[in-house]
Amino acid sequence: MQKTHPALPWYREVSGTQWKSFFAAWIGYVLDGFDFVLITLVLTEISDDFGLSTVQAASLVSGAFITRWLGGAVLGALGDRYGRKLSMVLSILLYSLGTFACGFAWNYHSLFAARLAIGMGMAGEYSASATYVMESWPARVRGRASGFLISGFSVGSVLAAQVYDWVVPSLGWRWMFYLGLIPIAVALWMRRALPEAEEWTADVAERGARPNPFRPLFRTPRLALVNTVLAVAATLCLFMAFTPGGAGMVPVLSVVAGLCLVAFAVQMGGRRGWLLYVSMIVTLFFAFLYSWPIQALLPTYLKSDLGYSTEQVTDVLYFAGFGTMAGCWAAGFLGDRIGARKAYALTLLASLAFVFPVFAVDDNLVLLGCLLFLLQATSFGISGLLPRWIGGHFPTASRGAALGFTYNVGALGGAVAPVLGAHLASGMDLGQALAVLTFAGTVVVVLLVGLGVPARLNRLADPDAVEDHLAAAPGHTARPARGPDRDPSR
Repeated sequence: MQKTHPALPWYREVSGTQWKSFFAAWIGYVLDGFDFVLITLVLTEISDDFGLSTVQAASLVSGAFITRWLGGAVLGALGDRYGRKLSMVLSILLYSLGTFACGFAWNYHSLFAARLAIGMGMAGEYSASATYVMESWPARVRGRASGFLISGFSVGSVLAAQVYDWVVPSLGWRWMFYLGLIPIAVALWMRRALPEAEEWTADVAERGARPNPFRPLFRTPRLALVNTVLAVAATLCLFMAFTPGGAGMVPVLSVVAGLCLVAFAVQMGGRRGWLLYVSMIVTLFFAFLYSWPIQALLPTYLKSDLGYSTEQVTDVLYFAGFGTMAGCWAAGFLGDRIGARKAYALTLLASLAFVFPVFAVDDNLVLLGCLLFLLQATSFGISGLLPRWIGGHFPTASRGAALGFTYNVGALGGAVAPVLGAHLASGMDLGQALAVLTFAGTVVVVLLVGLGVPARLNRLADPDAVEDHLAAAPGHTARPARGPDRDPSR
């Protein structure tokens, strides 16, 4: 009788080179999380120095989201055309220099401008690192690759909280931003030491392809002019909507910006893929709307409403950060076992049990920390599956730009969340406002993801759409759900 050999443990399926690629991208995410979260830690200090209102301070968090759609699309397209590694390096350089510039800000507007550069770099980092890792790892464990990767953001947030405790009381808030130069050394090391993503190499580089996801936007000179005007209009409208210059016109500015971005989505998606692009953006908008009120305004809530000291805030953020990290790890295993869509929806549904209890605790730091751990593990932590879930909808040749664009246009929900939370807090307690936003947004995302709305709408426009482009082994075409493989951008 023939002997059967036991299957290798999952971590043995990942080669040494693939682990090296993962850790390089993971470090980028750690630094990404550090740079992004630190603005939330020093909002009160910046507000005191510059005399900012709560809404102005919250808009500094929103500022990094305004240019994310552009950075995600452009840097993602560069990754599709020239390789994921180049896109990662450029993204890290951009957000590092933007963070460093924040330390030299002399008023609200100069700090806001630096946040715009940070947003572009972080958008590119998300799409480049996510596609790089998933296209490098074996198909069977790509959920784990996604969850482990996103956990780096949580490590960065915990690290930022600790550095805040060490640096700000003695040196001031500006020194937190001067540390932004550190990631540049990591970027230079990555450029020299890393191989290119295997799947991109097999499907694009070795075939001599030079994909251009923006080709539909610039087919004719007239179309190129129109889309250039739309890009400028979208950026200006978003800028005005999240700064005092747009006071009284926010609804109109938001509608104009939204229509411009939808126009880009329709053109990039093409006749077969436009419904996928638009529905993915809507889903991700609500995903940010449920998760970012707490991410952006939790330190402010702890300090202003609960009266916690700097040390106590740091302690609470440890619970939240480690909860998110644990959730990302668990999400990866669960996603590989039952599928990213089911894992995402079911875990989010469970998170609803913890939303209101978190904001009902005011004088018990340990209980608050434990509830936050559970909430962040089931709510923000499950977002570790987002790269795997989004990326599976798009083919390799356009995945970087498609993921970067849809995710970062949807990320405008993160720009709306803190400002909306601050406005709601004018009529109720800040904690109550955060709980309402988080609960309502979570319910919407559970329905959109659980029912598979983007994929269902995609099949209406393209009955032959591939069910999951990331389910195939690197270098092979994914098996279609109902017919031949098609690029939804055509």
